[in-house]
Amino acid sequence: MANKWTGKGNPYTKQEVRDRFRKTVESGKAIIAAGAGTGISAKFIERGGADLIIIYNSGRFRMAGHGSTAGLMAYGDANAEALDIGEYEVLPVVDEIPVVCGVHGSDPRRRMWHHLLKVKDMGFSGVNNFPTHSIVDGHFRQVLEETGMGFGKEVEMVELATKMDLFSIVYVATAEEARQMANAGADAIISHVGTTVGGSIGVRGATCSMDEAVERTQEIIEAGRNVNPDIFFLAHGGPIMGPADVREVLDRTDAQGFVGASSLERMGIEQSLEDLTREFKSLSLR
Repeated sequence: MANKWTGKGNPYTKQEVRDRFRKTVESGKAIIAAGAGTGISAKFIERGGADLIIIYNSGRFRMAGHGSTAGLMAYGDANAEALDIGEYEVLPVVDEIPVVCGVHGSDPRRRMWHHLLKVKDMGFSGVNNFPTHSIVDGHFRQVLEETGMGFGKEVEMVELATKMDLFSIVYVATAEEARQMANAGADAIISHVGTTVGGSIGVRGATCSMDEAVERTQEIIEAGRNVNPDIFFLAHGGPIMGPADVREVLDRTDAQGFVGASSLERMGIEQSLEDLTREFKSLSLR
């Protein structure tokens, strides 16, 4: 389906993005969404054939050589960072691919309806709930929930986005969170099973085994599907790092695709730059 708009970085409606995803699934292909922290990443992710680009504040940290978890810390304004990456780096260089914006839904300084108007006006086609508190647990998660900065704020953000005709693709870590996001009108749900392993700044050990990742992903899919069978379901994180890992998850669950951030953008650049530099350094003088 061709974009009805002209020029670079223009938006799609919620239904148009859904139609693109449906076309991919009906063709027998996996939906691939990719995080982009820079314009050069976005340009070549699009050329590689991805279905969607997601802009996270963590992408800027990741591409600066820091762990993606920095995006969850108080190292900057997550909402402002995502808008900045979109406005000046990604939206000007992509040709046709839809781009969605990471939104920190629990930010108490934002009138969320007003922030989402900015997201839509800038040319984003939808939203993603990152930074997300779904991957925070223990005592700190309890404190966030009790002080009005919990996952419920992310659900409220998605409810607003749905009313504003913005496509929403959201992270959840549990079946209950999947039900909440499905009721909020989420178009696509991502099973987040932990920080991606591998590479120079990834975690050393997965937070769960592949069997556990598969089980959690399927539980999340079934919970969301019981609310709305038309939701798209994707996998992300933990031991699901490379194409072979994604292949296993697709074979063992009802997932329809994969979201790659570190596993696609950072991993590709780390290895290719190292290999290319070594090739140059292997040259000898005459």
